[in-house]
Amino acid sequence: MGKKQFVNPFPVTTYLGPDYFCDRSDETSQMISNIRNGSSTTVIALRRIGKTGLIHHLLGKLPPEWKGIYIDILETETLNQFLNLLATSIITTIPEKSSLGRRFWSLLKSLRPVISYDALTGSPQASFDIKTHEVENNIQAILQFLENQKFKIVIAIDEFQQITRYPEKNTDAWLRSRIQQLKNVVFIFSGSQQHLMTELFASPQRPFFRSTLIMKLEKLNQVVYRDFIVSTFKRHKKIIAPETAQEMIEWTNTHTYYVQQLCNRVFASTIKEVTPELWKHQALLLLKEQQPVFFTLRNMLTNPQWQMLKAIAHEKIVYQPTAKGFLTKYHLGTSATALRSLKTLTGYELVIKDFDAQGVSFYSVYDVFLQRWAELSTQQT
Repeated sequence: MGKKQFVNPFPVTTYLGPDYFCDRSDETSQMISNIRNGSSTTVIALRRIGKTGLIHHLLGKLPPEWKGIYIDILETETLNQFLNLLATSIITTIPEKSSLGRRFWSLLKSLRPVISYDALTGSPQASFDIKTHEVENNIQAILQFLENQKFKIVIAIDEFQQITRYPEKNTDAWLRSRIQQLKNVVFIFSGSQQHLMTELFASPQRPFFRSTLIMKLEKLNQVVYRDFIVSTFKRHKKIIAPETAQEMIEWTNTHTYYVQQLCNRVFASTIKEVTPELWKHQALLLLKEQQPVFFTLRNMLTNPQWQMLKAIAHEKIVYQPTAKGFLTKYHLGTSATALRSLKTLTGYELVIKDFDAQGVSFYSVYDVFLQRWAELSTQQT
């Protein structure tokens, strides 16, 4: 019998289980409470802040009698592909030999999909090649099947804003009309394009308006994250001082993906103890590895746009990007030029507009590594 493969305790792109997951206990408890009370939840978050990990963590915390189904629709382009993904997720989540699995397979066969098997995992995949009205009928049949079960079903749809790009007209209106008929199926909608998710669920003009409870996923508490990092290193017989972990968290702006990326690299390069020199060296290596991408981004921007990005990177958070003091300090020209640069940078999602705890808007560089690289560039000029 082979040895168990060692896993770096700081996963970057996947959820490995509760032992590798930091906190979010309040958010998890709130969503479970929502589910118990029959309310769906919309999770809106910055990209790479940890929403997908939270959803998988939540599904793992559901009571045994509940069933959780997860689908990520980011790569879907049509309602037909949505159907394929939904059906595939159900047959890969629910064991075929279970009573529920046998009943669902019976329903699925009546819908006449093409069943294939993934060459790498061996998992079954369902595919339909049918007309739009048949797609809608099949989705409704699957949802009604789930509704008829004697236990709660939780369907988590990640990157839900993708439905706004489907060629089928009024997909959100059609889906909303079907969902509102369900009493036993509760949904988790999540997305990282905040403006689209906000429009879908908070605009009175959209069908999903006020149909769910909205949760804005914020960054983790720094003290909690610091203690988690220290204890995780200790659990694997490595040492990192709390102040060193704090420095790493602050350098990555407490942005989950970047904290995990840096911790992953530092953990892998540490034999016994993390020194300030070691983590800073690994941080610089991460920036160096990304330089070809960053040079490409810089070259596609005009000089005013690049200067604006560097200025925001240096300030980290900018509340008044057209203020005279800010424009003068970084030689950004007129307020009109600054506004044009901001429009382009936010359009490319290189810079984001967000809101602080008091509801005041600010701008920051989206990619923390790009921000740190541009910040170094600012210091060198």
